[in-house]
Amino acid sequence: MTATSSPCAVEVTALHKSFHNGRNVIHVLRGLDLRVEAGEFVAIMGASGSGKSTLLHLLAGLTAPDQGAIRVGGRDIAGLSDGELARFRRRRIGLVFQSFNLIPSLSAADNIRLPLLMDRPRGAAPPDGELVEMLGLRERLRHHPDALSGGEQQRVAIARALVTRPDVVLADEPTGNLDSIATRSLGRLLRDVHQRRQAAILLVTHDATVAAWASRVLFLRDGRIVEQLEGEQARDAAHVGARYLAVMEPHGENAA
Repeated sequence: MTATSSPCAVEVTALHKSFHNGRNVIHVLRGLDLRVEAGEFVAIMGASGSGKSTLLHLLAGLTAPDQGAIRVGGRDIAGLSDGELARFRRRRIGLVFQSFNLIPSLSAADNIRLPLLMDRPRGAAPPDGELVEMLGLRERLRHHPDALSGGEQQRVAIARALVTRPDVVLADEPTGNLDSIATRSLGRLLRDVHQRRQAAILLVTHDATVAAWASRVLFLRDGRIVEQLEGEQARDAAHVGARYLAVMEPHGENAA
């Protein structure tokens, strides 16, 4: 099942997650509910410690919830074994991180098709030509990561995340290591990829100009979604930034 055929890319119900720090229990997510439709582009904003990255790790199956249900592409991931979860993540979830996570010894082409190589080591096809063109990587496929700029490395990481046509792409601060020019370029590319591939994207960021790439912006505070913007309001970076500051203000109208 692909992102275009799935009725819902992500569905989360009553999600709880805590961590122990010595004798203290840190409650990161507190009964969070979330639904991301197939082909939807959603951004999540919140202060450090609000649970943004923890949520993405849970959706990717990199950590397990204390309570609650997680469905990705219609599949309940809680019941999967470690091996099943690894295969599901590789085939159905695209991951993009701030640190790129490319394999230094592999060319850009092999980094892109790494998920395919892991399934079919001797028969994996070359990278999708349309995807390579879309991300402007055709002339860089033979280069290794150390010969690529930061923006090019992140584009390789995005291509790798999309090569299996996953149900959802989870992007955790994908512009965190990029300068402002590369950030704007990556924003245009993500919008293009979203529109042309109809991939569901869930993007975590603290930058209002990055969040404004999405069609819906969610504000996370103390492990809960406290507000959201949609449509033109979500695409107005100044409005997104103003609401973010208001929502995060300890004594504001949305204080928990």
